Amino acid sequence: MQLPRSDDTIDLDRFLPYRLSVLTNLVSSTIADAYRRRFALSIPEWRVLAVLARHPGLSATEVGESTRMDAVAVSRAVARLLAARRLRRTTARGDRRRSVLSVSAAGMAVYREVAPLALDYESELLAALSTNQRAALDHALDALTSRAQSLAGARPVTTAPQPRTGAARTRRKR
Repeated sequence: MQLPRSDDTIDLDRFLPYRLSVLTNLVSSTIADAYRRRFALSIPEWRVLAVLARHPGLSATEVGESTRMDAVAVSRAVARLLAARRLRRTTARGDRRRSVLSVSAAGMAVYREVAPLALDYESELLAALSTNQRAALDHALDALTSRAQSLAGARPVTTAPQPRTGAARTRRKR
């Protein structure tokens, strides 16, 4: 049985959030096949590893903020990466209540093998676009990200969130 069409029915083939989600899932799962087979690494684990390879010393919460991943997914990925000794957890110097994460030597070895695979896939994917189309896509993604943040009332996404100090966290709780 098909629902009657009305003006408020979503045409998923044209609905941008749906299309972006499908594209993201397709791209992520295609790249993930390579590193899942070789390293038993999940998509969330790779994302955590990639963020921390670029920005060591973040907390799990800050990794989640940076990637916009669900806190549970980040927590599970961090736990698995710690168990596999691909990450190290230490206490922050200025705040003993805060733990920070960094990529271990074993994790960095995995990162160095997976990163070229991901970059090659990106190159192959972007080969479908001209130089002008790539620039337009980059500009459009920046504009859409900025607008989505504005609509959500969210603070801007940064590639490396600034660590919160104990005092800042205390003030925020009040």
